[in-house]
Amino acid sequence: MKGSSYKKVIQALGLVFGDIGTSPIYTLSVVFLLLKPTKENILGVLSLIFWTLIIIPTLQYTVLAMSLSLRGEGGTLILWEILHTLLKGKKRLLGFFTILSFIGISLLMGDGVITPAISIISAVEGASFIPGLRPLNPDEVVIISALIALFLFYFQKGGTERVSFTFGPLMCLWFGSLFSLGLANIVKAPEVIEAVNPLYALKFFQENGWKAYLVLGEVILCATGSEAMYADMGHLGARPIKRAWYLVLIALLINYFGQGAFLLLNPSAKSVLFEMCLNTLPIAYVPFLVLALLATIIASQAIISGMFSVVYQAIFARIFPIMKVKYTSPELHSQIYIGAVNWLLFLAVIFIMSEFKTSASLASAYGLAVTGNMTITGIFLIIIFFLKRKLFFAMLAVFTALVTFIYFTSTLFKLPHGGYLAIILAGIPFSIILLYTEGQKRLYKSINFLSREEFVHKFTRFYAKNPKIPGQALYFIRDIEHFPPYVIENIFFHGILYEENIFVSLIRKNEPYGITIGYLEELCPGAKTLEIAYGYMEILRVEDILRELGIDERVVFYGLEDIETKHPIWKVYAFIKQMSPHFVKFLDLPPSKLHGVLTRMVI
Repeated sequence: MKGSSYKKVIQALGLVFGDIGTSPIYTLSVVFLLLKPTKENILGVLSLIFWTLIIIPTLQYTVLAMSLSLRGEGGTLILWEILHTLLKGKKRLLGFFTILSFIGISLLMGDGVITPAISIISAVEGASFIPGLRPLNPDEVVIISALIALFLFYFQKGGTERVSFTFGPLMCLWFGSLFSLGLANIVKAPEVIEAVNPLYALKFFQENGWKAYLVLGEVILCATGSEAMYADMGHLGARPIKRAWYLVLIALLINYFGQGAFLLLNPSAKSVLFEMCLNTLPIAYVPFLVLALLATIIASQAIISGMFSVVYQAIFARIFPIMKVKYTSPELHSQIYIGAVNWLLFLAVIFIMSEFKTSASLASAYGLAVTGNMTITGIFLIIIFFLKRKLFFAMLAVFTALVTFIYFTSTLFKLPHGGYLAIILAGIPFSIILLYTEGQKRLYKSINFLSREEFVHKFTRFYAKNPKIPGQALYFIRDIEHFPPYVIENIFFHGILYEENIFVSLIRKNEPYGITIGYLEELCPGAKTLEIAYGYMEILRVEDILRELGIDERVVFYGLEDIETKHPIWKVYAFIKQMSPHFVKFLDLPPSKLHGVLTRMVI
């Protein structure tokens, strides 16, 4: 491996595998709350974990999903974009998959609340095993976890660029510790290796029946975080993530099998990983606990950054209300901070922590949103590979989707025990997306646009006869073929006419990256148009583009809608629209130059 490739693999360990990498802290402990730790049960569960890690993260994500990308980028929106291209002209199917992609994004957001809560709490619980200290009660665990979460969320606004270089080496150390601990215990009970045989998983179902099916809802916790491999593909590239995954897979499997060996010899163990460490190397327990806490913080950091990226994509895709975005790094386009998302997520995490108190209780709410998202990914993969006529991949996708669907149905039994919260958490962004997209459609239909030809004809006569203000004025419009009422009102009714009026249209491309700048086209004397096409994951710095083109505007005009409606649903939309900053403000232009023009709309 070359130096740069090696560096990217280390980066991937820190940025991509935090969630799945901290699953050994709680997965086996939670599973054996439901089961007796007999040899048959331990081998059966280990077999399930082994094949789950092979089928879901390895086969569904590393092999299948990561073979599909647009300009090297992955994720739910990417799969939707690929399907959008393959299903052109089939409006009903497109509508169905659009709703499905909305559900997938929402489930991802719902999962983003539970993951930091269960990761941090499960690590803090390990402090109860420090020799000489009394065990922490659940309230103390929650308080310490909440303080760690506050620290984590508070420092988001400064960006993580300065400390992110430590994530990879720390996670490398974490996976090395997991591997070493696991290996040291496998040696004591090598018979656990037999669990590689899938017959042990089948035998587990034969012996436990319906209970084995319920256990699947906890076993899936070993694979949470798999979707991060595909979602983060654009930041690091597919090859480093795949290489890092095979190292992570070995470390995880060895550790899970080591935990199984420890359970065989110590069936009364409750917090398996921490007790295994304390029993294997007592002197290293406190450093290991500190490392576990750091690993869970890094995992939570990855989830928070991922949430910022998902919301940012949704805003630029015009399916989510606009929020103020802060760019925390001049070099890294992915380093962003969205204050509203950060603090809402923090409040939700604290609520979840205080509501469930222990990692075992949290596990009852965890997994439903994750497996739902995995199942949707599986459906997308099946359709895409069939449409591309890659039948072997399509059949593999059918198999993996069937497995994720079985896991999803097993998690439905968690609904009355806390799983309903996962649905509620995912339902909030889903409702907002539906309300916002439908509201935007209705609003757009109620706007009386002036066609390009009509505008040019009217502007030419008006410009020739009326006085002009020296300098340049910018107007932001959706497209250069249709001029919105605020432009007409501002120029023709208010008589605000500059020497040069530039109408800027921002066009979202069906690609994640790339910015294409059109030339300044003269519509008529005093009026020019400019088109800027951008990838939906680009951090768009419009001011820099304008300066490069030699534009030095005195004022930036944009339209504001005063929405009138009697319908209660559209009143909620009007409130959201009123509370959201305008898209122009989202572009981080100088506030002193911005002037909103209000137009009353009825929907």
